Amino acid sequence: MPEWEYPIAPEILHDASDYITLTNVDTLLSSDYVPHDLVRLTAKRVSSMRDAELRKAASEAINDMFAAALEDGYTLYIKSAYRSYGTQDTMYQNRLAKYGYDDGLVAYPGSSDHQTGLGVDVLNYEWTLKDGMNENFALESEAKWMAEHCHEFGFVIRYMEDKEEITGIKYEPWHLRYVGLEVAAYMMENHLSLEEFTQEWQAYVEEYENNGGDMQLLILQNRQVGPAVVVDTADDGEEELAYAY
Repeated sequence: MPEWEYPIAPEILHDASDYITLTNVDTLLSSDYVPHDLVRLTAKRVSSMRDAELRKAASEAINDMFAAALEDGYTLYIKSAYRSYGTQDTMYQNRLAKYGYDDGLVAYPGSSDHQTGLGVDVLNYEWTLKDGMNENFALESEAKWMAEHCHEFGFVIRYMEDKEEITGIKYEPWHLRYVGLEVAAYMMENHLSLEEFTQEWQAYVEEYENNGGDMQLLILQNRQVGPAVVVDTADDGEEELAYAY
C-alpha cells in the first residue's frame, strides 16, 4: 500500500469520526437525530440551564477546560449546550416572526452545531447577563484564553472570524465545538474551519484509496498490539500470518 502521509493517523480519524460530524445548511441533521450519550453538565452554567447536556466526551473535556481556566484566574460559564431539533426549530421560527427575515443569527433547524451535542457556548459572567452575544466578546480576557487553549481540551472555535463565507455563520468567539484532541490541535494550528478540515481529510482518503491504499486495513495494522505469528488457518497446509489486536 502507499504510505499514509496525512498529518493525522487513520485510526485517529476513524475514532474521531463521530466527533467530527459536519452539520450546516448543506449537511442537515435529521429531525429525529439525538446524540446517544448525552449527559447532564456539571460545569458552571447560567441558572436558566438546569438541565443542560452535552455528549459524555465533550462534558468531561469542558470540565477539564473550566478547571484549567480557573487555575489561570478565569471563571467560565456555559450559556447554551445541546439543543434538540425541535428547540432549534422553535428558536428559528421565533426569529423569523420577530424580524420577518433570516438574519443569520439563529441556525436553520438541522444545521445547528448544538444538535450534535458537541457544540457549546461559553462566556464570562458579565456576558451571561447580556441579552445577546456579538463578536465583541472576543475582546474579553476569557475569550482570548479560550482561543489560545481550547484545543488542549479537544475544542475548536467553530465559527472563526475570517471564515464566514465558508461556514455561513458570523464570527462567534464563544462557540466551541468538541472534535477530539488530535483533530483540534491540527485544526487550530492550521486555522481550519470544520468545513475545510472535512473537505481536506476526505479528499486525502479518496486519493489514498484511489492509489491502492486501504484505510481500514491500515488502521488494523497500526493497531497491532502483538507480534505476527505463523498459523494454518485453513487446515490445508498453507501458512498465513496472523496478528494479535
